[in-house]
Amino acid sequence: MKLVRYDAGAGARIGVVKADGIVDLTAARLGWTTMMEIIAAGAETLDAIAGIVARDDASVALDGVRLLAPIERPGKYLAIGMNYAKHRDEADKLGIASPQHQLWFNKQTSCLSGPFDAIDPGVSEKLDYEVELAAVIGRAAKRVSEADAPGHVFGYMVANDVSARDWQFHSQTFTMGKSFDTHGPIGPWIVTADEIADPHALGLRCFVNGEKRQDSNTSEMVASLWDQIAYLSTAFTLEPGDLIATGTPHGVGAALEPPIFLKPGDVVRCEIDGIGAIENMVVAPR
Repeated sequence: MKLVRYDAGAGARIGVVKADGIVDLTAARLGWTTMMEIIAAGAETLDAIAGIVARDDASVALDGVRLLAPIERPGKYLAIGMNYAKHRDEADKLGIASPQHQLWFNKQTSCLSGPFDAIDPGVSEKLDYEVELAAVIGRAAKRVSEADAPGHVFGYMVANDVSARDWQFHSQTFTMGKSFDTHGPIGPWIVTADEIADPHALGLRCFVNGEKRQDSNTSEMVASLWDQIAYLSTAFTLEPGDLIATGTPHGVGAALEPPIFLKPGDVVRCEIDGIGAIENMVVAPR
């Protein structure tokens, strides 16, 4: 299923995409008022939702609503750096050494925005794009093995790890340059894990004003998603709703020759096979 949060003019609601419309789950009045509640409720809740979708018609057209970030405010938004070999190569040319271990940083959850919301550069003069597969944790994970990791994933989204390169290295972690407000567009919905046979076999691409900048496949990850979950959960508990951005491939603006950074008016489209696409315009700093 494709689970969405949307606004048809009367505030945020939750639903499921059905053909070209949305089945309204809020109207079902079954006790779920947020996506976080659905995620935490487990498999039985998804079975109940599937029954509703099979029974009910869509109540609103997809093109008649504003799609919101598919999840309200998760506890954590974790992102891995330099997790594609060719991206490591281009980072090396910029003087950034390849990590010896998985390189993790936080994106503050206040950066999250909708799949078609505007990107505000803020004070950054070196704004960049990064298409990534995002995974949503469904069951709490603590010290799980790679073999057991798939059972802890609720679903998948497209993410753009928007990066303020001129702020990224202000501190020893990347958090400052990765967490500006509006620099976390995600969506367009959560595709439940049962719909994705292998998250490591998905084409992903990024376009800027229609020009393809990134084009790769999740099979090129250095550390698989299962490796990532096992590694993270060794240190701390991953909780329902937590987001994991699994890394970006080569082709980022900072590594082009010469570098090309985003500017107001640019439109960034990130897409992943089997999941969908998000598209965000860069606006003038507010």
